[in-house]
Amino acid sequence: MTEAYIYDAVRSPRGKGRKDGSLHEVTAARLSAQMLNAIKERNGLKGHAVEDVIWGNATQVMEQGGCLARTAVLASDLDERIPGLSINRFCASGIEAVNLAANQVRGGAGEAYIAGGVEMMGRVAMGSDGAAIAVDPSIAMETYFVPQGISADIIATEYGFTRDDADALAVESQRRAKAAWDDGRFAKSIVPVRDQNGLTILDHDEYMRPGTDMQALGALNASFEQMGKVMPGFDKVALMKYPHLEEIRHIHHAGNSSGIVDGSAAILIGSKKFGKKHDLKPRARIRATAKIGTDPTIMLTGPVPATEKILADSGMKIGDIDLFEVNEAFSSVVLRFQQAFDVSPEVVNVNGGAIAMGHPLGATGAIIIGTLLDELERSDKEVGLATLCVASGMGAATIIERV
Repeated sequence: MTEAYIYDAVRSPRGKGRKDGSLHEVTAARLSAQMLNAIKERNGLKGHAVEDVIWGNATQVMEQGGCLARTAVLASDLDERIPGLSINRFCASGIEAVNLAANQVRGGAGEAYIAGGVEMMGRVAMGSDGAAIAVDPSIAMETYFVPQGISADIIATEYGFTRDDADALAVESQRRAKAAWDDGRFAKSIVPVRDQNGLTILDHDEYMRPGTDMQALGALNASFEQMGKVMPGFDKVALMKYPHLEEIRHIHHAGNSSGIVDGSAAILIGSKKFGKKHDLKPRARIRATAKIGTDPTIMLTGPVPATEKILADSGMKIGDIDLFEVNEAFSSVVLRFQQAFDVSPEVVNVNGGAIAMGHPLGATGAIIIGTLLDELERSDKEVGLATLCVASGMGAATIIERV
């Protein structure tokens, strides 16, 4: 089997996903095109250099619809002979794009791909595409559907995490993110976003709130308590599924949940033959990939079974992994991962995560792989695992190993 290697990884800074965010005037296609151009220019790619662009995006409507991947290729400086494939695995769309590209290379279906994703959450609102599991009453009732915030609170209730636990993780995410930016740890991958005149409009993650402390978070009201306890009463739905819980404890709020942001990321993946052809040195080998379905009500526990599966499939143990990137969709997701595998917080999200810097749904999976790779190189570690929880009950994971 052909090995798949990562040759480069880039990402945009993440802008606040609202009208006053720095990236609000940039479309998904244009931001994606800037990431594709960065990969092309940094690696000297010419002509039909890659087989395809596989692009993740979770809300595929309006300006993010109509095979955005192909539109992004045409808006970029890539050769028009390169096609584009848009995919959607909700929050794991970006990591699934990378995994799919890697497995295409491993299977001999082309020598190289650009994979990644985008989400402009300030322009195309999360959920604006509708979702059958939520809007079809018959399916919602059969699956005991609840919104993700309720699911995060179910995890906290089921596994014994307190409001202080969740807030402490959020404060640490902010601290680590600021330290990483101050130390220039993202500099290798960040591509400043420019306007049509070539002027920089964003060169840093602007969602960060480095002054966050426990006192400030303690003043926030739980975000999902009302929807849980009042109409439509999602707590009752959850308790029908999990009667042993007796009640749902609501601990999540805006400060310990992932931020709504705009952003994009791209990764260049290819075979050893591709690298020799273009005089490029691989940075890491994609050692294994995995995806799995999980309980759709508690929904966000996917990183645990996805990690169990990828370790079993690759013949590895949790102790073989030096660093972890576990997407901070909500604090309880990361807390549950650390609890399940008894891993030290010191090796999980060492440069902060989505609570501090934001979670652009379709791009995050590619972002955390790039972040993991940069940190493996910086800290001279060898093996890293990236994983995300996924809406409606799924998980995805990738193991990379430095070359």
